[in-house]
This record gives sequence, structure tokens and C-alpha cells, in this order.
Amino acid sequence: MGNLPYLPHTEADIRAMLEKIGVKKLEDLYSDVPSEFLKKGAYALPEALSEQEIRDYFASLEAMNARLKVFVGQGAYDHYTPAVIPYLCSRSEFLTAYTPYQCEISQGTLRYIFEYQTLMCELTGLDVSNASMYDGPTAAAEAMKMAIACARKKNRVLLSRALLPHVVKVVETYAKFHGVEIGYVSADEGQTSLEALKAELAKEDVAGVIVPSVNRYGIIEDHTGFADAIHAEKGLLVEYCDPSALAVVKTPGEWDADIAVGDGQPLGLPLCYGGPYVGFMTVKKEHMRKMPGRIVGQTQDKQGRRAYVLTLQAREQHIKREKATSNICSNESLMALWVTIYCSLMGPEGLKEVNKISADGAHYLKAELLKTGQFEDVFPDKPFLKEFVLKPKQFPGLMQKKLEEAGFFAALDTEEGYVSFCVTEKRSKEEIDRLVKVVKEG
Repeated sequence: MGNLPYLPHTEADIRAMLEKIGVKKLEDLYSDVPSEFLKKGAYALPEALSEQEIRDYFASLEAMNARLKVFVGQGAYDHYTPAVIPYLCSRSEFLTAYTPYQCEISQGTLRYIFEYQTLMCELTGLDVSNASMYDGPTAAAEAMKMAIACARKKNRVLLSRALLPHVVKVVETYAKFHGVEIGYVSADEGQTSLEALKAELAKEDVAGVIVPSVNRYGIIEDHTGFADAIHAEKGLLVEYCDPSALAVVKTPGEWDADIAVGDGQPLGLPLCYGGPYVGFMTVKKEHMRKMPGRIVGQTQDKQGRRAYVLTLQAREQHIKREKATSNICSNESLMALWVTIYCSLMGPEGLKEVNKISADGAHYLKAELLKTGQFEDVFPDKPFLKEFVLKPKQFPGLMQKKLEEAGFFAALDTEEGYVSFCVTEKRSKEEIDRLVKVVKEG
């Protein structure tokens, strides 16, 4: 019996269990439920199907899905996933590993989390990484809370208007239920405005400022002067980043940011109906005790051998209870492993190549779309990497429908009336040319 994955209870099993709890029949278990809410009569179940019929049925459902070529980003990017990653992550020692409270039996899990933290620090240029964020937007919300904790008497956090909309919404939700006041920094010509930032800082109540490294328009932001202005008012600079882009753009460490957050999804995690994602957070060393989530550290055992442990655990909910830095308890370690393998396979040169191919494709697509005469260039002089916005000269609904019918997910609407396009290394020149042809014909 122990070798079988499932066995139904026999009549004798059911009688024994009912006798044990002191009832005579199964219906007695629902005696507190009003009779009008109980199902009467037999269930309308379909006829049983053979294994092949079941496979055919689900194959027919799968065939109903539209498999579109993705030319949209906005925080979720269709980058290539090397085939070895899902194979390694599905190995039983990884797939079934649980939260590594007991370091003596969790060295493998602790090691790859340590490697993940190391890689995130290298990408962001900051000192310390955790491994416990659910996704990018909630990581930004945790950074907001951290800024308040570090600033103490200040209770306002500024958000750039150039941040992705869903990031802003999540931070606003966290702020509402934590009593944090939110302010906003306007965008000037597609870039977070330094002058608007200074005007807000002059009110002397700002604990932190969250700005994008690459913003919602795809523009690579110039944060010259941001850190100096914020630090002069004893606030924290938080950068929201695409970690893949950090291989080629100026890092948060180079901008003198205090905290870097974002989503690890561009590091090889495939698009799949909204998940799974893995948020990251790195900070300067002086802020690590206010950092939420877990940190894995390296030490030595009694024999002097390298070993890994959970570090600074006194911040956590299983130690400090309601006084914990954060109540995050899942460290997303399987997705951290995924990112670790991806970065290890790609290496610095591979990540640079990913960005080069993506940038070449995006700049080519933008030039070709402008040639159609159906768009206006919104930010012609601003640098971008793989994503950009254009202003359509007509309502984009028909264009989007034609593109979808041709097999493309592209020209996503933005709040400003622009449409957004994105190109990754997975998109070929032939696909780009076909997309432009559909736009021309439309």
C-alpha cells in the first residue's frame, strides 16, 4: 500500500474513522450547514475517459492558447532561458528543499543562496543582498518601509512618475496600510526631474526616494546629482532596476544609491501568466540591519571548513515575532537558484551580448516603425536599451488587433496615450520586419 500514490478509503476505513470521532454517518459532519446549502441528488459527472482521451482533451485545450511573439516589456521580458536551467532546478534535492532553518542539513540550499546574493551584489555594485523578496514591486514596497525605519522621524517617501505603474500601485498599497505618506517627483521629457526632486526635498520630511534605473518609457535615466541632494537631507536613494540591463548601464553603486531593488525575472525566468517572479534587494553595508528577509553568510565549522549559515537572524519573525524587520518568510529560493544558474552560464560577456542584441533589435524596430509614418517619436534624444514608446497618430486599437491576428503581442497602451514596444535577443530581424509590414498594411 505504501508504494501506491493514492488509495481511496474503504467502507471499513470510513466506519472506523466515524466511530473514532463519535458520529454515525458522513452527513453528520455537515449537521451545522443549513439544508438549503447542501447539494441534493447525484453529481453531474462526465463519463470516465481513457488515458489517451485525457491527453487528447488537454491537448485540445492547449491548442486554444494564442502563441504570440512578444514585443512588449513593461517589467516582464521575454529573454531566452538555457535548456539546462529547468532541468537542474527540477532535480529533487532542489525542488523539494524547504526553508533552510537548520544549517547542518541545508548546506546545498544555503550555498546557492549565498552565490545568488554574491551575483546580485556584483550586478548592482552594492555591499549586501538578501534572498527573500517575492517580486519587484513588493521589493520596492519593502525598500519604502526600510527608508522610513532608517530615517526614523521622517514619514514621507517620494516616487518617481517614471516608475512602472504596477510598481507605484503596490508601493501605494503598502504605504496606505503602514501609515506612510507618499509624494511624487514629476518626469521632465521622459526622465525623473532633478529640479522637481529638490523642490520636494526642501520640505525636509523625506525619508527616501524611489527612482527607476531604466524607466517606464524604456529610457536609461541620468541620476547625476540625485544622491547628493537626497543625502544632504538625510534621506535614502532607492533605485528600481532591470538586473539584466545592469550588465551594461551605470549601476546603483555607481550612482551612490543606498538600496537597489527590482525583479530577477529578466535573468532567464520565462513569461508564464504573471509568475513566478523573484524580487531582489541589495543595500550599502551600513543599512543591512534594517534589511528585510533572510541573509546567508559564510563561516567555518569546527574543522575550519567553509560553511554557510543564516546571518543576522535576530531581525526575523521566528526570533523577534511582531518586532521583526519584515514578516516575509518565503525566500523564493528555487527562483534564486534559477537566476544563479542563468548568471553563471551567461557570465559578464554573455549578459553584455544579450543586451547588445536586444538593443540592436530595438533601435532597428523603432527606426522602421517611424518610417511607416504612423507614429511620432516622443523622446528622440533620450538613450534607450531594449524598450521604447511612440505616439500613434491614430487610435491604436485596430493596429493591436491586426498585430495579434498576425501572431504578435505588441504596441501596448500606456497611460499617456503612447504605445510601448520591446525587443529582446529572442526576436529575429525576420520577425521584426513582419511586424513592421503588418503595421504598414494596417
